[in-house]
Amino acid sequence: MDDMGFSDLGAYGSEIATPNIDRLAHDGIRFTNAYNTSKCFPSRAALLTGLYSQQTGYHKDFRQPMRNAITLGELFQSVGYTTLWSGKHHSTENPVDRGFDRYSGLLDGAANHFNPGLKRQGEEQPAQKGLKKSPVSYRNWVIEGEVFNPYTPESKTFYSTDVFTDYALEWMEQIEAEKPFFLYLSYTAPHDPLMAWPEDIEKYKNNYDEGYAVIRKRRFEKQKKIGVLPENAVLSKSEHSNWDSLSTQEKQEESRTMAVYAAMIDRLDQNIGRLLKTLESQGTLDNTLILFTSDNGGSSEVVTISGGTGEIGQMTNWKSLGKNWANVSNTPYREYKNWSHEGGIKTPLIAYWPKKIKNKGVVSHKPIHFIDFLPTLQSVIGASYPQTFKGDFVIPTPGKSFLAQILGDPSSDRETPIFWQWNEGKAVREGKWKLVAHKNVWELYNLETDPVEEFDLIETETERASQLKTLFDDWANPFEIRK
Repeated sequence: MDDMGFSDLGAYGSEIATPNIDRLAHDGIRFTNAYNTSKCFPSRAALLTGLYSQQTGYHKDFRQPMRNAITLGELFQSVGYTTLWSGKHHSTENPVDRGFDRYSGLLDGAANHFNPGLKRQGEEQPAQKGLKKSPVSYRNWVIEGEVFNPYTPESKTFYSTDVFTDYALEWMEQIEAEKPFFLYLSYTAPHDPLMAWPEDIEKYKNNYDEGYAVIRKRRFEKQKKIGVLPENAVLSKSEHSNWDSLSTQEKQEESRTMAVYAAMIDRLDQNIGRLLKTLESQGTLDNTLILFTSDNGGSSEVVTISGGTGEIGQMTNWKSLGKNWANVSNTPYREYKNWSHEGGIKTPLIAYWPKKIKNKGVVSHKPIHFIDFLPTLQSVIGASYPQTFKGDFVIPTPGKSFLAQILGDPSSDRETPIFWQWNEGKAVREGKWKLVAHKNVWELYNLETDPVEEFDLIETETERASQLKTLFDDWANPFEIRK
């Protein structure tokens, strides 16, 4: 998922209906200390390669190949898997050139969910980024490996979440029964523009009329009840506006905004249901490993596009979630996408594998990072990690397999620190300690006693902070030299 916060699934505390994803959680394993990079394309690069985005060149710009790396597609191809990718990439590099037999989806970062291209006959102008530029900048779309710009779907029933699933299911139905496959299904929901089908929005009409504080507190209480937060977790200080200070019109608009956001997640869950149904009908669900996650925390970014018309949720209106509801989305944590505080980097992560997972419904609190996906899947399929690939040097992955945790070994602890650096945020976590900064102001937290980063210990734990700062500098400096 894309731009979804820690608390936006039913299995992580939400009021949004996500029965299919919740099924994965309740019959699988939920991880509560799983981390992304706080930003779309660095997260996706880390997940695909098992390397920090700094090692692939994706820590600042996505307009380049992922260097010094193999992708998951190339890893799976090396042991005879059919490799499929449907959905978002956020790169200029075509997945069919990086180990994927089939690719269709959005090559860029964000686009209109109902029509990413030109105005269609009988319709209003779809809200688009880039229409004010000269020349006009449309998002790159790919169908079966061929790039289209602009891409204007003929069908007026086009909706990105549905279409990404359509691509995947069509391919899955063409695979021979005995042939193993790897599918990377990369949705753009609920990234802005907030757009959803009217029938899905209707389910959440007036559900958010009580405002930010009430929904946030309700989520927090549910999180404590279902065990996705430790007993000592508190609800971090709110960063949202006072609901009662809003005008009636503002309340209606904000309630509608969150209803559309919820509808987008609801629709995505419906599509996960389609995927599970297909696997069941093929008799392959029992021995299929599914990993479900999101690329960064809920987003406080606001995109303003002039000339937009229509109600929030429609094709003609580009609407962002905004800071107030993002604070709810990331319950109980601080900050947002682009920050290296927990609200920006913490993601839901679910592992589902009926044949192998014995302790169903377990909640694991062990730290995991996106760089750990490749070594985990490498262990699952028994592939070798190369030193070179197509003549280029491949950096050894710093990630650590969490397969043992999936298979029921709760004792495996991470022995190596985890690092973050994106934009003005940076952090290092070693064990229970986390040193984090935004705009070069360092803070220190004991996540064991203070999981939501409320009590800064930078002044009292000076030696600990100095040790972590040295760790971070030693990790970060080589990347600065390599620019």
